[in-house]
Amino acid sequence: MNLEVVYRRDRAIVLAAVLAVTGLAWVYMYQMAPSSVSALDGSFCIAPLDTAWTPGNLLVAFVMWVVMMIGMMIPTASPMIVMFATTNRRYRRDQGPFVPTAIFVAGYVIVWAGYGVAATLAQWSLHSASLLAPDELRATPAIGGLLFIVAGLFQWSALKRNCLRHCRTPLSFLMTEWREGARGALFMGLRHGTYCAGCCWAIMALMFVAGAMNLLWTAVLAAFMLIEKVAPARYRIEDLAGVSFLAAGTGMVLSATA
Repeated sequence: MNLEVVYRRDRAIVLAAVLAVTGLAWVYMYQMAPSSVSALDGSFCIAPLDTAWTPGNLLVAFVMWVVMMIGMMIPTASPMIVMFATTNRRYRRDQGPFVPTAIFVAGYVIVWAGYGVAATLAQWSLHSASLLAPDELRATPAIGGLLFIVAGLFQWSALKRNCLRHCRTPLSFLMTEWREGARGALFMGLRHGTYCAGCCWAIMALMFVAGAMNLLWTAVLAAFMLIEKVAPARYRIEDLAGVSFLAAGTGMVLSATA
């Protein structure tokens, strides 16, 4: 079989798997959304505002955040995942070891699961301070405004630019970070996940602005992070977003304190 045909087939399989995993995550999020189930009748399993969390509440919240990470971030990593699968196939052609692409993806997911821990703890803290609407997991306007301001300032940081550069250049990443074998693939997934989290953590925190269970807001943020990663650097989308975030945050804080 022609190698180019094999590469195209591999890419099609990987993209189909990405779409399937993403679709399942979004189905789960839809089922958890307040529009589909009651957030307070036990279906959602997060305690009402005046109720202390139990370990069960923490576990359910963590699972929710991890699934949201998968549904939002796996599509943004699809160019890197496809590039890994293609490069891996070339190594196998040269008698290299077979390494499932899923191992690379697992490393990526592990990093975002760590972010899920941080998001769960943030949700717990906001809940305990009565700063979070329990139905949609929406922070107060003042907190939401501060999150926007932090995200806006971070858009111009050196860390943001460095991490975004690695996310935008899958081939360059693999050329400099390639490791052999399953352990190497896991390391690369962890490495790329770290760059991705470093690039997007502040934008993900904006989930609390309109509500982590607001599917439209979730889709908007996921689409923006994908566009930011695939858009050519010359368009400076991150700078435009920084201005927008700062303006929105300042307006929300001023309105909340008026």
